[in-house]
Amino acid sequence: MKSLRLSSPAKLNLYLKILSKRPDGFHNIKTLFQRINLCDELSFQPDDSGKIRISCDHPKVPTGSKNLVYKVARQLQELKPVSLGVKIDIQKNIPVAAGLAGGSSNAATALIGLNRVWKLGLSRRELLNIARKIGSDVAFFLHDTAWALGTEKGDKIRKLDIPKKLYFVLVTPCVSLYSWKVYGAFKMQLTKPGDDANILIRNLKQGNILEVGQLLKNDLEAAAIHLCPRLRPLKKKIQSLGITGVMVSGSGPSIFGIAESEQKAQEARQQLLKRYKQVFVVRTL
Repeated sequence: MKSLRLSSPAKLNLYLKILSKRPDGFHNIKTLFQRINLCDELSFQPDDSGKIRISCDHPKVPTGSKNLVYKVARQLQELKPVSLGVKIDIQKNIPVAAGLAGGSSNAATALIGLNRVWKLGLSRRELLNIARKIGSDVAFFLHDTAWALGTEKGDKIRKLDIPKKLYFVLVTPCVSLYSWKVYGAFKMQLTKPGDDANILIRNLKQGNILEVGQLLKNDLEAAAIHLCPRLRPLKKKIQSLGITGVMVSGSGPSIFGIAESEQKAQEARQQLLKRYKQVFVVRTL
């Protein structure tokens, strides 16, 4: 029984349009996903105990049944006759509850890792069916792609071929924002003309960075700032450093913006570190 170690990347949503409320309480959305090189590390050590044991170096990450990785392992044990147990260690580099889908990425990585170390032989379609039960963002991370368009709950994925690699400045302030609260504060509005992810995708493929910066969209941003007004001056500060397309990531509280180069991103990071602890320079994977 060999151990396994896998990277678990974060994501940014460069476009997030909420289309309608679903009967199941979720929302139909249209979103542009992008993987970035800010990654957690998960290690898997199968054993004969039959038990699922989770450890993590971050104090705010649960290690019991509330952890999405634990839920994945339990569902796989119930789906297949798995007699083996596993010890999974999570090394966190992605900020927790930050709008970067670290937990969802960990869940997808657990699906991939356990399928291998437990030798389950599940197809990607079977893994996707489990992923959709765990969380809406999990499905994206099961696809081997840097870019994808997500529809329905965000779990219907279409891979996109976008060769452009972008550099971002990413700041996670020390505030708490829960996604259910942000969605609860969101107010549906009529779709405005020009709210089209296809225009953004076309400019990304053409490498038009300034146009891309003007086309980024997040319907949840206003609700996040309403719940956490401290995000507004942070957004203005990042903009003042010559960064374009500055926007709240997902349901927040992280805020990111596009830099014209890695050097420009690093220069902005040095300025932001004077006030904020969690400041990253990241790029498209």
